[in-house]
Amino acid sequence: MGYFYGVNGKKLQRQYKDCLSDFKDWEQKKHAKQWLIFPENIGPYLSIDETALSKGELYTIITNKKAKGKKGSIVAIFAGTKVEPIIEQLLKISAKKRAKVKEITLDMANSMKTICKKCFPRAMQVTDRFHVQKLALEALQDIRIKHRWDAIDLENQQIKQARAKNKTWEPKQYSNGDTRKQLLARSRYLLYKAPSNWTDNQCHRSKILFSQYPDIKIAFDLVQGLRNIFNTTTSIETAYTKLGSFSKVVCELK
Repeated sequence: MGYFYGVNGKKLQRQYKDCLSDFKDWEQKKHAKQWLIFPENIGPYLSIDETALSKGELYTIITNKKAKGKKGSIVAIFAGTKVEPIIEQLLKISAKKRAKVKEITLDMANSMKTICKKCFPRAMQVTDRFHVQKLALEALQDIRIKHRWDAIDLENQQIKQARAKNKTWEPKQYSNGDTRKQLLARSRYLLYKAPSNWTDNQCHRSKILFSQYPDIKIAFDLVQGLRNIFNTTTSIETAYTKLGSFSKVVCELK
């Protein structure tokens, strides 16, 4: 903007901050680095989550779903995730406004549940599907990673044995050219996707992976089953029935 008007950009920025804007008189200036609250943005449906905004530092953010990420979205933002300071500041909002909240979406962290229970006691707490699916995908990837470490240990052992016999060790390759270690490393991204979104190479690699590691195939099918429940269910009653059947299958596998 400064370049467009032929003035020094940094000087324009400083002038705007110090003179043109009301930053110096902003009532939240003293604590802006620690917390910000905008009670006027409260609505019946909120979300609370933690995210890294700067240098990997975590912030807890409460947003109004109705605003859909536009103006008026942020209800509150806090540096860090400690429960007590967040509750202390949220309770400064009038009880009447906090009572307007009917539903609040959160992850499965106990800290988030405590904040919601203390500050929005009338709101129904809903664990959003993103965090449920994320947890299932992480469990699937943990199985793959465990097998990969086993493959690395096996390969190192085979190399050591070959050297002891003054032989050259060549790793076994599957039909797609992957070694066992490469197969497990390169399968990471295909396990995040639905089979309908696989490329031809990923489809070929998945067949080899599942034939070598049936437990990964079982875990993958469970993740896809959970995803299908969220994608196809249109009523709460149907969701309860499907999730009940899903839980039964998981318990039987254990």
